[in-house]
Amino acid sequence: MLRAAILDDYQGVALKYADWSPIAQDVEVTVLNEPFRDQAEAIEKLQGFAIVAGMRERTPFPRAVIEALPDLKLLITTGARNNSFDLKAAAERGITVCGTGTVGNPTVGIVFGLILELTRRIGFENARLKAGAPWQTTIGLDLEGLTLGIVGLGKLGGRVAAVGKAFGMNVIAWSPNLTPEKAAEGGATYATREEVFAKADIVTIHVVLSDRSRGLVGADDLSRMKKTAYLINTARAPIVDQSALLKALDEQRIAGAGLDVFEIEPLPLDHPYRRLDNVVITPHLGYVSEQTYRRFFRDIVENIRAFIDGKAVRVIT
Repeated sequence: MLRAAILDDYQGVALKYADWSPIAQDVEVTVLNEPFRDQAEAIEKLQGFAIVAGMRERTPFPRAVIEALPDLKLLITTGARNNSFDLKAAAERGITVCGTGTVGNPTVGIVFGLILELTRRIGFENARLKAGAPWQTTIGLDLEGLTLGIVGLGKLGGRVAAVGKAFGMNVIAWSPNLTPEKAAEGGATYATREEVFAKADIVTIHVVLSDRSRGLVGADDLSRMKKTAYLINTARAPIVDQSALLKALDEQRIAGAGLDVFEIEPLPLDHPYRRLDNVVITPHLGYVSEQTYRRFFRDIVENIRAFIDGKAVRVIT
């Protein structure tokens, strides 16, 4: 019987969000709920598993990990791509890599949840009232009439633009390859990089992490932002220069930030983001929804069954 490891099931829902009976006779499934401390622990704990299913980039699979797992035959990522998987190393060792489908785009809700918390302080006031505070203390900022600057106007950026417009916001956008025509098609007005950071009341990041985009948003960009402006990052932490962002927040050179992604995840307990009053942080909830999880785990089962039957599906090359 093949052994399969389902990684990083933080909420303990993998077995209930899919029907695992199609592989029950052929596969012994082990679910791991806690993240590995480091690469060495991942290598140690995954010995003997022929099948490993990862949850997005929670556990990376670089060459060193792949080459240290001699029994690995099938590696699955949730989603259609995973920049933390070394596909070349997997191919060299004859390991099949598969992805899954997704449902909708739950990240859009997290984007505006962070924006609304920063501007209307809903969670903050909820906590105050439940702690016994008599009534309100904050004065919110209405989104209508504000300028939303979008860095990266792809599928997700386009959805964010549509919601921004529904709030009555002025939507502008920039990315290295964006043209005025493509911006208009995506529901935004084209602006230069400098204009997006200088004019926007809220800047939200929606580019894919790559060698090209790593450190894309730096100190110069942050210095152009208004002192009353907010930065939202639900994409990937390394797209923004983290030391520059921390400095800008600590010195209150921008009003605040809403962050769902971090360079180290889970976020260390002593990380400065945990103490800054002008930062709203969430534990990488962008893709974490019931609908998406049901699709992820259903497709994982289908991928395993198809692989066993010699007809691998959703193969990533």
